[in-house]
Amino acid sequence: MVSTDRVRIGVIGCGNISAAYLTNLSASPDVDVLACADAIAERARTRAAEFGVPRACTTVELLADPNIELVVNLTVPNAHAPIALAALEAGKHVYNEKPLAAGREDGLRIVETAEAKGLVVGGAPDTFLGAGIQTCLRLVESGEVGEPLAASAFMLSRGPENWHEDPAFFFQGGAGPLMDMGPYYVTALISAMGPVRRVAAMARILYPTRTATKGPRAGATVVVTVPTFVSASLEFSSGAIATLVTSFGIAGHGLPSIQIYCRDGILGVPDPNTFGGPVRFRAAEEESEWVDIPLAYHHTDSRAPRNFRGLGVIEMAQALRTGAQPRASGRLAFHALDVMLSILESATTGAHVNISSTVDRPPLMPLDADLELAR
Repeated sequence: MVSTDRVRIGVIGCGNISAAYLTNLSASPDVDVLACADAIAERARTRAAEFGVPRACTTVELLADPNIELVVNLTVPNAHAPIALAALEAGKHVYNEKPLAAGREDGLRIVETAEAKGLVVGGAPDTFLGAGIQTCLRLVESGEVGEPLAASAFMLSRGPENWHEDPAFFFQGGAGPLMDMGPYYVTALISAMGPVRRVAAMARILYPTRTATKGPRAGATVVVTVPTFVSASLEFSSGAIATLVTSFGIAGHGLPSIQIYCRDGILGVPDPNTFGGPVRFRAAEEESEWVDIPLAYHHTDSRAPRNFRGLGVIEMAQALRTGAQPRASGRLAFHALDVMLSILESATTGAHVNISSTVDRPPLMPLDADLELAR
């Protein structure tokens, strides 16, 4: 533990994902969750009771609380920017769920407002801080697998209408498979290969409507307004090239989550929507076979798959107390957002799109990372 002075947190947005965050934040000695808020007051009261949060309140009340230092923004994508900017104006640090914002201007405004006010912004995904991807990044950083030359990444699923109780927002602006799931893949690729300098893409809507199958909205029809199949090529500043395919509407594929094609072989990266392994490598030699690489880290390497969301908030809390920048930084989240919006722009215009933003690869986690999480 870095400091006995815990960072005091307020959570805004008490939907599905808040349970994982509150499970892990409640177990951390680095933070205290003082309040939670939601547009539906009953949801905030339920989460507060479930996780022993002292106060359930409105968003306005939470932002006015002088004891809260850091706002964890778990609202729907189109609310990410308004809530984040309101928190910054209230003098609070912000950690946003992904994507950082629904639009490029709002995302940049969040980052620049924070910097102007001397505040810190962090953003999901934090899965790249887990033991699995950090092991991959260490292999790349050490040169053990050779220079990354190219990569492929695939995220194809049936779609959230099959599991989410209110899936409509997944098929509206600010979401879709690229904006909702793409941040995991784009962030992992940036962390391994550096910033992206241009993209080219094609996209389409696979089905014009979807039908919810779970929860209170089961049977309801959802009108799709964003592409649900996006195929993109990304060129990195290093010269490496990656293929990224994301889709809601395809089940049962056998494609790898991420493979990085290095000078000395192929690095098999675990699903970037998770925190553990497996990490695999196949040497660039005749008759070589895949081998499992032991994880170099132990902070999220539990045998059973676990949802360690909130890891980025805890790492950010430690950074705030030491004066460092969080690894899951606002600038990283903005560059990932810029890349994804540029992919959609390319799919619309049919042209390559140059990326105006850039970012440094986040530093590796220390091997003895002290991040206590729920087990």
